[in-house]
Order: sequence, then C-alpha cells, then structure tokens
Amino acid sequence: MRTLIRAAAVGAAIAATALVAPQAIAQNASAASVTSAGEQHIAGTDVQLSAKGARDARTRAVAGANPVAVAAAATLCGSGYKLDNAEQLPDSRRFGTLFTYTKYVGGVHGVCSVFDNNLGTAKHMKLKLCAGLVALGCKTDEGTFKDYAGPVKIESRDSMAVNCPPVTAIMWSDSVAIIDRARSATACD
Repeated sequence: MRTLIRAAAVGAAIAATALVAPQAIAQNASAASVTSAGEQHIAGTDVQLSAKGARDARTRAVAGANPVAVAAAATLCGSGYKLDNAEQLPDSRRFGTLFTYTKYVGGVHGVCSVFDNNLGTAKHMKLKLCAGLVALGCKTDEGTFKDYAGPVKIESRDSMAVNCPPVTAIMWSDSVAIIDRARSATACD
C-alpha cells in the first residue's frame, strides 16, 4: 500500500513539474522560485516554502536538489502544508531525509513530518512527532519501510499544539541506529 501511495505521489509530482510555468523552469538551477504573489516555491514544484523554510539555506539546498521527494512528501501531508525544514540524515551521506511541513489554514495550525528512506533497501524506521500541548500526545509511525516512515501530523485550532513540537527520526541497520535525530519540528523563537 505504501508503494502504491508513494507511486501516486511521485506521479503527481512529475505531472506538476510538467505543468510548471516557463519562468520556474528557467530558474530550476536555483532552489526556490518566486511567484507573482511573492510566494516562494521549490523550483519545478508547486510546493510552497514557509517563512522559516525560505530563510533556511540548508532547507532550500536540500529541497532544490530533491524536488520530486519534496513534492511527494508534501502530497502525503496534504493540502495547505508548506515546507518548513528539509534535513539530510545523518549528514551529507544522506541515508534518510527528514521533511517537516507546517500550515495555518482556516484557523487550523498543523505540522507534518515524513522520514524518507534514501538507501533503496528496507530498513527499520521510526518517526515520532509530539504536540506542543502534552494533552494531544504523540503520533508515531514505526516499522520496516523501503520508501518512508510517516506521514505523522498534529493539527489543532490551538497554535500551542504546533509550537516547538519535538520530532524524532531513527533508522536501524542490523540493530544499530545509523540515524538517531531528535529536534524541534518548528521554530522555537
């Protein structure tokens, strides 16, 4: 089922790429393009950057190098989500990529994470996202995945639910954690 969903997401991303305006294609060498409304998108996709994502050079670089993965993860999160963070894990070797998206639509605040497996072989993975409000708890996706863990998301009318929520991404190979990353999913200003 995950493979089918992933294939559909990749297909949608490729279709969206084929329909991109000529100026975005011309700017494909850069990580982001700016629309006439002043919104920043990942070049070659319809994925919009959050304000934080637009300011973060690392997020723009990772997203610009992997537009199909960015679009596929955004499709998994759903409409209204903007790319807030993209991080190669554990480092530039890129065994996995942690994508975090945020939204504020119709009074609903949301945060969504997808942990992309970049190794091409099934690995035991765990993705855990906890709300900024303890009462809302945590969402976890754990198992052996060839493509990705997640999406896991928190949505609430209370902005505190998505304020500084911790996200944890772990990937094991032969019972050894080759990725073990815990960070805040959103800005903690």
